[in-house]
Amino acid sequence: QVQVVESGGGLVQPGGSLRLSCAASGSVFSTYVVAWYRQTPGKQRELVAHITDDGSANYVDSVKGRFTISRDNAKNTVYLQMSSLKPGDTAVYYCNVSPPWNRIGYWGRGTQVTVSS
Repeated sequence: QVQVVESGGGLVQPGGSLRLSCAASGSVFSTYVVAWYRQTPGKQRELVAHITDDGSANYVDSVKGRFTISRDNAKNTVYLQMSSLKPGDTAVYYCNVSPPWNRIGYWGRGTQVTVSS
């Protein structure tokens, strides 16, 4: 079992920035594939970005150039740096951590991001 905890959400004005953190348990964090998803009421959970064990990153088109995913294996943490935030980025952001033995992965409880003036 892998424990996953997200943090860093909050209220920010349009054009502002936030950095989300996803901390996971385990001694082989460097082998995990980690993804950030977001969800708004009544909609399906949407993949925002993911980072592989070798550090390769991919993003949904709507956040390219604004969001950056990175990892610090020494801290068992993946970050999502979000800039130029828009009201449409408002959602609960979830982290999914996929170790080699469970590619379905483990979910955290999410962190709320609200972009509003």
